[in-house]
Amino acid sequence: MTTDTKNLVIFGATRGTGRRLLDLALAMGHRVTALVRDPTRLDLQHPNLRVLTGDATDSDDVMRAVTGQDAVLCALGAPALRKTSLRADSARLIVRAMETLGVRRLVSLSVLGVGSSHQLLPWHLKYLIFPLYLRKAVADHERQEAYIRESAVSWTIVRPPTLTDGEPTGDYRHGFADDDRTLELKVSRADVANFMMQQLDDSTYIRATPGISY
Repeated sequence: MTTDTKNLVIFGATRGTGRRLLDLALAMGHRVTALVRDPTRLDLQHPNLRVLTGDATDSDDVMRAVTGQDAVLCALGAPALRKTSLRADSARLIVRAMETLGVRRLVSLSVLGVGSSHQLLPWHLKYLIFPLYLRKAVADHERQEAYIRESAVSWTIVRPPTLTDGEPTGDYRHGFADDDRTLELKVSRADVANFMMQQLDDSTYIRATPGISY
């Protein structure tokens, strides 16, 4: 786990894995900027927290948020059944801002089942749930990953399976092969946040797409 104090911006900090990232980053002593559309959804005050009101799909807001940062953490999400381009649109603006400002490190949340990890999915997810019910969300994730992978920044895309609200265990697997059939295909948001934070000082998965699961 990183010990050097950093200036971090977190996109998607009000809920889910993003909120876990925010709490962990502050607990570790980092100076954190959170870009949020509705600051009333962030019921937290901390001397190292700067809350910016804005939209991750607005280029000026993203540029303001990324300015002066050492690294970017992105955990933006949307309801699974909604047709949205939030992840892709924000990824495009985030990497553009990072390239313009010279901010190098990006750790972004995606989902297991995108890209080469698709073959890790069991039959019902691969042929029923993903193509029938989650196709809109998966398409957004795929475009998000494409923008990040095509960028010049030092990125890591983290791919978890089903997310749970369990406490951090520190006992999870990552970077497994795409044909691994021993995975539980679930992991807590707290453990995902822990893993994402570790990437800030670890070069193992730079420009890579590690999965994480129990």
